[in-house]
Amino acid sequence: MSALATIPLITADRLRRRHRSGFWLIAYAFAVMMAFSAVPAPLYVLYQQRDHFGSFTVTLVFAAYAIGVVVSLFLAGHTSDWLGRRRILVPAVLIDVVAGVLFIVWLSVPGLLVARFVSGISVGMLTATATAHITELHAAARPDASRTRADVVATAANLGGIGLGPLIAGLLAQYGPHPLVVPYLVFLALLVIGGFAVAMTPETVDRTSRAYRPQRVSIPREARARYFAASGAGLAEFAVFGLFTSLAGTILAGTLHQRSHALAGLATFIVFGAAALAQVVLARARLRNQLGVGFTVLISGLVVLTAGAWLPDLTTFLIGGALVGGGAGAAFKGSVTTVLGLAPPQMRGEALAGLFLASYVGLSVPVLALGLATQFVSAKVTLVWFAAVLVVVLAIVARRLLDTAGRDDRA
Repeated sequence: MSALATIPLITADRLRRRHRSGFWLIAYAFAVMMAFSAVPAPLYVLYQQRDHFGSFTVTLVFAAYAIGVVVSLFLAGHTSDWLGRRRILVPAVLIDVVAGVLFIVWLSVPGLLVARFVSGISVGMLTATATAHITELHAAARPDASRTRADVVATAANLGGIGLGPLIAGLLAQYGPHPLVVPYLVFLALLVIGGFAVAMTPETVDRTSRAYRPQRVSIPREARARYFAASGAGLAEFAVFGLFTSLAGTILAGTLHQRSHALAGLATFIVFGAAALAQVVLARARLRNQLGVGFTVLISGLVVLTAGAWLPDLTTFLIGGALVGGGAGAAFKGSVTTVLGLAPPQMRGEALAGLFLASYVGLSVPVLALGLATQFVSAKVTLVWFAAVLVVVLAIVARRLLDTAGRDDRA
């Protein structure tokens, strides 16, 4: 073979290496940004002490974040399909940096609300875009491989990142100085590194001329019922995650009389760590098994979690958290896999944005209702109703998803 004949092979190999490294760079940026989004979880008790507000204000602050996510998903979460992945991810990192600065310099409840809303804007731009980008980078780096690795890394970066944020923040708050400043400084440094990581990653979408429009779900008509069932499952699964990222610290301090910031961070980490672990363990399982195990463990976990609050018993509560996290993680991976299988390649970002839009509605509305209910009845009673409603929703969506997944597995 002549030297000239080897040039295309060398170029192709170099491009695959760039896409392979870009795959991990985007995974890092995705994980760091999701971790930053959950940093306040173990700090809410400190904010309550500093600014003298109750649990309902905590849910309002959390709702500000979720509203930011939903607004951003609706307006910008799908635009990377024609603007390009990096053109959305780089601004998302910069917006997160702005949110970090706001947390540090604006020391009041309005400042906390604004910072959380800005953080939500960033995450809304991030989730569908980064998931699609990771999938495309993996396909370019390993064209003959299955999508399993990309699915696991994307969902693990998402949920694993959310778990690491509170764990690190809780440890820094418990054992370090300036607990409402140092965690944000640490993550600001990590975010800056993430911005450079995104900038060095190859683009996977050619920019095209296209009139802007807000989010629209583009799914073949015959698959819409299944798509909406996957979105309904995402809503229920994220409602569980919202409970831990907004009110876990308050429940631990109030109902279980545990005031350690490190423990509050650990409780949230257990939930999201279990979610990420379940996705890894079930990575190569059939879709029906992912969904079936996920729904079963999630419903069982809701029972154990509620029992832990009623006894009250910390160990039972944490075991329940691990179960709901593992179940929700497995089921959500099944939801993402379902949507990616239904969407045409050129509409992946848009379809995923719709899934995350529904999921983040679940992250905000049920938790806001939960916080409002605690103004009239005890947290224990509210948790019973919360769990009962989620079980009903899960039972409705599970039947359709499991039936259709079984047919796909046999195909």
